[in-house]
Amino acid sequence: MSTDTAYRGTAADFVRKPRHTTALLRGGIVYLLLVAGALLTVAPLVLSALTSIKTPEQFASGSPLTLPNPVTGQNFDTVLHQGLGRAVLVTALMTAFITGGQLITSILAAYAFARTEFPGRDVLFWIYLGTMMVPSMVTLIPLYLMFAKLGWLNTFWALILPFVFASPYAIFLLRQYFRSIPSELLGAARLDGANTLDILVHVVVPMSRPILATLTLITVVTQWNNFMWPLVASSGRTWQVLTASTATLQTEYNAQWTLVMAATTLAIVPLVLLFIVFQRQVLRSIAWTGLK
Repeated sequence: MSTDTAYRGTAADFVRKPRHTTALLRGGIVYLLLVAGALLTVAPLVLSALTSIKTPEQFASGSPLTLPNPVTGQNFDTVLHQGLGRAVLVTALMTAFITGGQLITSILAAYAFARTEFPGRDVLFWIYLGTMMVPSMVTLIPLYLMFAKLGWLNTFWALILPFVFASPYAIFLLRQYFRSIPSELLGAARLDGANTLDILVHVVVPMSRPILATLTLITVVTQWNNFMWPLVASSGRTWQVLTASTATLQTEYNAQWTLVMAATTLAIVPLVLLFIVFQRQVLRSIAWTGLK
């Protein structure tokens, strides 16, 4: 009896070990792929940062991955005095206005589509959502002609007005989230005497912080990297944004990669810091999406 039992135990272990080994092998392959993807993503950022703190002589004589000796900040000082500093301020101001405007108008529109009843609500929502399929290049010339007739080209209004109101993507994202909030909770707030605006400000918005943080991050990254419309709508240095200024530096200093990489690093660092600040809320919104 004991021999049979021992044999069965050994046979069971023999069956389990290949399965366990296969699972470990699959997990190892997945982690290797993730590490490889992370390295491919981070490598250009590291290369840009290393190049930006080297002198032109160090960059020309050594490997791109060689650590600078000594470290120099002259490249940043040069590009900031060549107009990049003003471009950073203009871009930050433009991004702040657009992000604030999109959040406010998107919250109002998404709540209307998610929690209010009015004729043609769903039809209007899907028609508005269908505008996402229209390429931005299609609207570029009409927008330019419109702002040219108004005399608003090369002004701050030209930078923000086409994007400051709710976007279809933001409305869709918030509408889906608002619909997941229990109706009983909103009904209880209404029984306590809260009107629609009170419910939206004091109940819906606080419960939607993770998805609002994610939407904020997406909007900031999109507008910070916006290139085509600011290039068309503005000329000269007065209202030049960061992407256009960096492109100008690449033309002026096409052989001085230390200066170009310094400008690129200045453009990347704020976005990295923003993601670090909002990473917990972003992960919470991803977890909510997975649960749904």
